Amino acid sequence: MNKSDIINEVSKVVQTKKEAQAAVDCIFATITGALKKDESVTVVGFGSFKVNKRSARKGRNPATGEEMEIKAKNVPKFIPGKDLKDAVN
Repeated sequence: MNKSDIINEVSKVVQTKKEAQAAVDCIFATITGALKKDESVTVVGFGSFKVNKRSARKGRNPATGEEMEIKAKNVPKFIPGKDLKDAVN
């Protein structure tokens, strides 16, 4: 399932496909905006979106074997909720 499939499913509930696209885009933008502010987003029964901080570390270039420094960065993380885990199993 991709974004357009999600929009098609939402359009079955709202009036038009244009409204469905606006709703889906708004949800994704809201989650992205909260994560940019280093806030977590929790959807009860579905899961939580959080930001993990990865510290700087040393790594190796697989092509040359040369040691290199990997910069610290923030990465998004999704933690599924109990209801979602139960639905999948």
